[in-house]
Amino acid sequence: MSVLPSYVRGEWVTPAVSDTAGRPMTDAVTGEEIGRLATDGIDMAAVAAHGRDTGGPALRDLSFHQRASLLKALAGYLREHREELYAVSARTGATKGDSKFDVDGGIGVLAAYASLGKRELPASGPWLDGDLAPLSRGGTFVGQHVLTPLRGVAVQVNAYNFPCWGPLEKLAPAFLAGVPSIIKPATPTAFLTAELARLIVESGVLPEGSVQFLAGSLTSPSGGDLFDHLTEQDLVSFTGSASTARQLRTHPVLSARAVRFTAEADSLNCSILGPDATPDTPEFDLYVSQLVTEMTVKAGQKCTAIRRAFVPAAQVDAVVEAVRGKLAQVVVGDPSTEGVTMGALAGLEQREEVRRSLKSLTDAAEVVFGDPEQVEVRGADAERGAFLSPVLLRAEGDAAAVHEVEAFGPVSTVMPYSSTAEVVALAARGQGSLAGSVVTADPDFARDVVLGVAPWHGRLLVLDRGDAKESTGHGSPMPQLVHGGPGRAGGGEEMGGVRGVAHHMQRTAVQGSPDMLSAITGRWVPGSARHVTDEHPFRKHLEDLRPGDTVVGGPRPVTEADVEHFAEFTGDTFYAHLDAEAAAANPFFGERVAHGYLVVSFAAGLFVDPAPGPVLANFGVDHLRFLTPVRFGDELTITLTAKDISPRASAAYGEVRWDAEVVNAAGEPVAKYDVLTLVAKRAQEES
Repeated sequence: MSVLPSYVRGEWVTPAVSDTAGRPMTDAVTGEEIGRLATDGIDMAAVAAHGRDTGGPALRDLSFHQRASLLKALAGYLREHREELYAVSARTGATKGDSKFDVDGGIGVLAAYASLGKRELPASGPWLDGDLAPLSRGGTFVGQHVLTPLRGVAVQVNAYNFPCWGPLEKLAPAFLAGVPSIIKPATPTAFLTAELARLIVESGVLPEGSVQFLAGSLTSPSGGDLFDHLTEQDLVSFTGSASTARQLRTHPVLSARAVRFTAEADSLNCSILGPDATPDTPEFDLYVSQLVTEMTVKAGQKCTAIRRAFVPAAQVDAVVEAVRGKLAQVVVGDPSTEGVTMGALAGLEQREEVRRSLKSLTDAAEVVFGDPEQVEVRGADAERGAFLSPVLLRAEGDAAAVHEVEAFGPVSTVMPYSSTAEVVALAARGQGSLAGSVVTADPDFARDVVLGVAPWHGRLLVLDRGDAKESTGHGSPMPQLVHGGPGRAGGGEEMGGVRGVAHHMQRTAVQGSPDMLSAITGRWVPGSARHVTDEHPFRKHLEDLRPGDTVVGGPRPVTEADVEHFAEFTGDTFYAHLDAEAAAANPFFGERVAHGYLVVSFAAGLFVDPAPGPVLANFGVDHLRFLTPVRFGDELTITLTAKDISPRASAAYGEVRWDAEVVNAAGEPVAKYDVLTLVAKRAQEES
């Protein structure tokens, strides 16, 4: 049998071990041994050092947007080669639909983070977290939270159920943050993750050292335990059983050096049918279909699958019969055989583990569909392959085992409830879950249940006829949202939009003068020096602009005629602008005042350079606040300062954020806001 190679320190390494050494991997459908896993001879300290010393600097030399572009390119490459991944995935027992769920889902995460990076993270400079904090009365002492990438490696320990999606959902936020990854797959499906790693390396998209792959244990006879070589700058992201998570958390090095550790573990997820969802409603059908899908996709081997199905007591019989009818149509067998709709578990060992769990469950629950010990299989040998029938159980809610034992396969238990308070309490007995769902058309029931069970859940889906067509379903994590859960579910988060990126970075509070904060962050900070140049800033190309470049316009008086003309022209005839008696009674004004939008319009007229030039467009205004009423006769002055300059790597222009402050003749601020413009690059125009 062949030994699966690891990709470490820039090369593929195959340990020299005997044919019987290492951990065996088998074809889930045929039981045939595929190969073995071993990391003998791999120097784990050197692996970690390669990531830190080679991968880390290469990633940190790139901006967020450049790293996002590489993620997008990798997603495109993998999409072109996904048929190769599908072919290998079939040997894990996955149907074509299962394989798409895993492979395409992982590729989708890469693409989503690529888009997120371009949309929500800075094009250049450090990532600032939150607004500037004034720390002194005179404004000469301020603070700013800054996020910088950790100088370590992100070690990912993956589960067997999603050999593609799992590594990619961990890789994407780490890579975007600028932290290299070490991928360690689970044994049963490591051969598929190895194929994914091969494609990543062959793509040539990612910088050397940014991804390494360990085919086997994190322990090497010559290099020791990888965890022994981790530091306070490293991270560990684990997916697997709660018991293993507890063991890893207590590793002496992780504990002593406060290594960041996040876990996604066992989860007795629930789905709740609302009292309004009777058999004649769309919600009833949605509930039944979702339950059957969660039981059979990936043969129920999903950390988000529905294990506990809570149903109003009056509807238990109807739900059980409807689910049984759909399960009877499920065809178990070789995924390559026509008509097969559910494949095998990941291996014989996993099948026996599910059977053991079922024995604990059946002491407290009745089997209403399926036989844990035998199943009719199409196109394969039922005993050589890791096949198991879908098993539906029925139990009372007070049965302890159904809230404690997870059979990680095509297994779910239907239980009755009689009130909202009871179903909230039953859901909480899972002691923390990754995902839950509420299927109802009753907003009041949905609100009470969601707010009641939210402390025990990382994600909640409210499913009804309104969102059913576009909903991704109970079991599909979305990269824009957190994927994790409290308590038994591990207490960690994977993905989660920018939260997932920030997890790989250090948040530091930087205190100093406005000028120092401006120099450190590369953004103009209120209170720091402005530079009023001879040339109008709107005449400068993107490369020539500097934070602090300023134009001052005004003063311009505001007259009663201006206000009345603006009201007539726009149709904004609010009484505070036109009715002296009503305005006098207003506690904020006391007399007629100018429109806030008239002030902003006048300000634009004071700072705009009208001739064609590098400024291509004004595409928005952020954080607009009107601070002091403008009265007839007031004179307005605008100070516009280049605040943040963000070049777009793939475009002939960039974005400039300008600080706008409008004051009256007394120097009182009457309006503050940010103006957003698109500015052409000189180099692009000249070429």
